[in-house]
Amino acid sequence: MIALALSPVTITSISIFFGVTALAWFVLGRVSGDDKPRAEARLDAMRSRRGGNLDEDLSEDELKKKKNQAIAAVLEKATSPLAETVRGSDEEMSKLREELMNAGFRGESAPIVFRGVQLIIACIGLFLGGIFGLVANGLTQAMLMKLLGGFVVGYMGPKFVLGMIAKKRMESIFLGLPDALDLMVVCVEAGLGMDQALRKVAEEMSKSHKNIGEEFSVANQQLQFGRPRSEVLLALGQRSGVDDLKQLASILIQADKFGSSVGNALRVQSDAMRTKRRQIAEEKAAKTAVKMIFPLVLFIFPGIFVVLVGPAGINMYRQMLTK
Repeated sequence: MIALALSPVTITSISIFFGVTALAWFVLGRVSGDDKPRAEARLDAMRSRRGGNLDEDLSEDELKKKKNQAIAAVLEKATSPLAETVRGSDEEMSKLREELMNAGFRGESAPIVFRGVQLIIACIGLFLGGIFGLVANGLTQAMLMKLLGGFVVGYMGPKFVLGMIAKKRMESIFLGLPDALDLMVVCVEAGLGMDQALRKVAEEMSKSHKNIGEEFSVANQQLQFGRPRSEVLLALGQRSGVDDLKQLASILIQADKFGSSVGNALRVQSDAMRTKRRQIAEEKAAKTAVKMIFPLVLFIFPGIFVVLVGPAGINMYRQMLTK
């Protein structure tokens, strides 16, 4: 009798609620480590307590880096069961890995983690879209459209955020690259080799331009591991995604191959990049007048119109009343 008294909408809502609750409970169990054996969980707790006393001796950047690593470890643990489900073709994973490297995510499991997070957020969007559609329209075609819209927004949202992060990072590398080239010119002309110059630039740029310092530091580590210099420079340009850095890598490879002056090549490239940066600034300044038209028309002109025409309109209204 109770089942007959409930409407289909209520039964569907209750089913969705219990399904999402079970899924959330499973995910929280995997993330928190409750599925581990008791001895392993206690060992992890002891390690975390011992490592907590060392946080006071770390700098702010090191604490932030440690926090990011902890978040990455949690996401990797949460998305590891979905590895086989979210894995695509080799071409798709290679392209996604390149996009993640441009955004600064160079982990081996970064594509799997991103695909897993994308799938989880898409499911959340699907659930929220379904709930909103049920509340607003009931079991109709409009509810299905909201359901599909929530899934699309949840699936495309992480991709959009990744593109914004990559674009911002590439812009910061482009703006700070002339300073790094000037420092490299000074190091090379002072008698340092290419490897020592890269190490010095990585140390100094980490204070003012962290992204550039990080990229040069990775390149320096690869050189220390014995990787050929040409491959390291090509990988440097590919990781950053900045065309000027790719061009710089080609120039350095040619200078190293033919034995030409590295200092002159770096100086020419630095001047060209500064000129390009100045041209971009001039272009943005020229576009400012056009972009200011819309705020002026929508927000400033109405206020000016009220202030200038308002008193005259009031006087005209009074004169009409007296007549």
